[in-house]
Amino acid sequence: MYLPSLKRLSVIGIVALLVACSRSAPQPQKVETTSPVVQQFVKPSGVLRVCADPNNLPFSNQKGEGFENKIAEVLARDLGDRIEYTWWAQRRGFIRNTLRSGVCDLVLGVPSGFEMALTTAPYYRSSYVFLSRQDRRVDVTSLDDPKLHNLIIGVQIIGDDFSNSPPAHALTSRKMVSNIRGFTVYGDYAQPNPPARIVDAVVKGEIDVAIVWGPLAGYFAKKVTAPLVIVPVNPQIDQPFMPFVFDIAMGVRRDDQQFRDQLEQIIVKHKKEIDQILADYGVPRVDEKKGASSVS
Repeated sequence: MYLPSLKRLSVIGIVALLVACSRSAPQPQKVETTSPVVQQFVKPSGVLRVCADPNNLPFSNQKGEGFENKIAEVLARDLGDRIEYTWWAQRRGFIRNTLRSGVCDLVLGVPSGFEMALTTAPYYRSSYVFLSRQDRRVDVTSLDDPKLHNLIIGVQIIGDDFSNSPPAHALTSRKMVSNIRGFTVYGDYAQPNPPARIVDAVVKGEIDVAIVWGPLAGYFAKKVTAPLVIVPVNPQIDQPFMPFVFDIAMGVRRDDQQFRDQLEQIIVKHKKEIDQILADYGVPRVDEKKGASSVS
């Protein structure tokens, strides 16, 4: 899943795209074409080949414990396929070395309209959230709350500059710089689930409040001993145009429209089951029609 950001990843996220393969990838199966430029890949029958991160809960891990793993199981069951994973850390080059190289055929948890893939209709809509300890009584609901100027605020960052992080960019535009603490989504990959370090900092009291991608906050808030408060970021779209709410879809190769259409049918057919999986993992949902948010 990709961390929602302003530029290429304009939504997971988590994550900025990532590098480091946990196992060597098989050679892609190719189909000879008349054009020396166009390269096509065959999606094998009987197997759902999923591109995923082996160490990125709540989204996915090699033990199959993430909610994207569980949703992949729903898809595979409907297709009558077995699942085969290509594990690759979601760092820069992730899509190029997995989906686009033909070693796998599906990426779950990409922004709707993601430019590097053909995307399905979204299967959930979530938001960045304010995350704080309940006993701190931070009580922040808006980026324009003056209390933020006096708090230590944690934000997720992707690059060395903060320009591709919506929360960091929004806070900087409000002249909050010295009180911001950046937590890279890359993290220390030797540790479990590197993006979760920002949640750890809230629990330990190292920061007063964090602005976190909702699914990450919702999942780990249910796992820690200190009661945490989750509040969707407001406004949902910061001016001039910086969204904090994103539609999340599944991605396939751009020439695989038939597979994309098949996935969309399964998403509709199993909507209740998928919604329940998201609820079980504490994914904050945004009601698109009413503009409301809820935390399961």
